[in-house]
Amino acid sequence: MGFSHRFFIFAARNTSIMSTLKTSKSKENILSKIRKSLNKDQIDMPYPEVEQRAKEEIYAPDSNSLEEIFAENFNQLGGKFVFCEDETALLNNIVKLHENLGWKHMLCSEKELLTLLNNNQLNIAESSEVEIEHADACITGCETVVARTGSVILSSKQNMGRTSSIYYPVHIIVAYTDQVVNDIKDAINHIQKKYGDNIPSMINLNTGPSRTADIEKTLVVGVHGPGEVFCFLVNR
Repeated sequence: MGFSHRFFIFAARNTSIMSTLKTSKSKENILSKIRKSLNKDQIDMPYPEVEQRAKEEIYAPDSNSLEEIFAENFNQLGGKFVFCEDETALLNNIVKLHENLGWKHMLCSEKELLTLLNNNQLNIAESSEVEIEHADACITGCETVVARTGSVILSSKQNMGRTSSIYYPVHIIVAYTDQVVNDIKDAINHIQKKYGDNIPSMINLNTGPSRTADIEKTLVVGVHGPGEVFCFLVNR
């Protein structure tokens, strides 16, 4: 390759680089003008006072108790709420539910509740340690229940904390009145206080039965988890 040929190639490349630089500079000029225009005609954020208001002020105060608020929101989301005056009432309601729906296998992850059932000769539930793939329902406790959203908080620290909300057709949650909190932030604070530095690896916010509208925009319940969710709230 001769000198003149090499020079021609270098000149062509140099011309291309200069063209690129000119194009980039032109784009930068246009962008600079757009930035100046945006800064000049900047629109104020609508309702700036909202960010300055306390979170509690955004939601209208409710004169009902937290238990009543939770029950109403839980039912509106498709859950089935049952208030139990004491643990005797809890046992009676579980037995009625088991008999009415004709379940063959019901698992229970709460050792105290399982002992309570067995001590009263109510052999209707089996330990969750027994591997039954096709159980009709499962009974678990919870970390807290959230009044404002009607949600139930589960965690991986609980027995069946990971599987109860996705695996069985019916999920029965046993909660106590001292586990009811106002909002999600209160639930998180409760968990942090309870576990300290040993926070559960999974915290699950369950809000009503499993549902999806992905199939032809038709709401279907019980696709990715329980089709029915019961909450027995026990007075304590």
